[in-house]
Amino acid sequence: MIWSSVGVSFIDVLWSFLSVCFLVAFVAHKISTHLPRKHQTCRLYVLFQDLIRYGKTKQTLKRDDWLFIFDVPKRWFSHFYAISVGWNGFLLILSLNFILQQQSYPVWLTEILDMLTGVPHTDSQVPQLSTVLVLLLLWFHSLRRLLECLFVSVFSDGAIHLVQYVFGLGYYLLLGLTALCSDRLGKGAGPPLSQLNWLHVAGGTLFILASLLQHQSMVLLARLRTGKSGTVETLAHRMPKGGWFELVSCPHYFAELLIYVSLSLVFGGLSLTWWLVVLYVFFNQALAAQLCHDLYVTKYESYPRHRKAFIPFVL
Repeated sequence: MIWSSVGVSFIDVLWSFLSVCFLVAFVAHKISTHLPRKHQTCRLYVLFQDLIRYGKTKQTLKRDDWLFIFDVPKRWFSHFYAISVGWNGFLLILSLNFILQQQSYPVWLTEILDMLTGVPHTDSQVPQLSTVLVLLLLWFHSLRRLLECLFVSVFSDGAIHLVQYVFGLGYYLLLGLTALCSDRLGKGAGPPLSQLNWLHVAGGTLFILASLLQHQSMVLLARLRTGKSGTVETLAHRMPKGGWFELVSCPHYFAELLIYVSLSLVFGGLSLTWWLVVLYVFFNQALAAQLCHDLYVTKYESYPRHRKAFIPFVL
């Protein structure tokens, strides 16, 4: 396989490519904010903004009528997590069977992992405890986000682009496969329980704290539209406040980054592949946070100028 012949796996190239794409999109957006207003009406600019924006950040964009054809409801975000719960739960069961009952992965899954890593299954190591833990935490994360979408979040009539929707579905399918790739690119040592170390504990602790931060942020966002009784009073967008919203415009995006960093710690901090996933999440969430921050600053004259968009005191 060409990737293995040069010492580079396809999965690493893929995540690197996605990271670069969102880095370019982030830089392009920052540059576009300084363009003369007349350039902000050209079709290329509008198409670019239509592809990177969603929800409230898309509603202020002046688009041609034909672009609305590609809009799907933002509430369909729940589909991403439903797919992730099912798919990553399935991969978790296969991994547990591999460890506990020595049942091999299905042939089709083995072939996919061979292609992604360039490492034949006959040369792969025994499953690692880290891989199982990451799949388990991914499953919990997806389940929590699904429940939040269904029972906490109050969605307006905001939209996402069809391309974003299809990409999101594929993203959560790829995540679980990426976790399994560590079995090919890493080395297990001894029985799974003997592999337990302090990084698993540190990663798990950070995962819990980041998940609590994200949940708190989602609750605060939902309360902007509900009354004391919990009933929806408005679908209008209001200025967020309270909690970590006093530090950054999008603490839920910052928490998302911390969650992926925590999974990298669970991998021992040595998985290049997962650090590339973290890099992708960083640029992806930074772009989304910057779009929200720009909207808040423009829309609310009283918006605190000291707040950062994404990372407290930094970005």
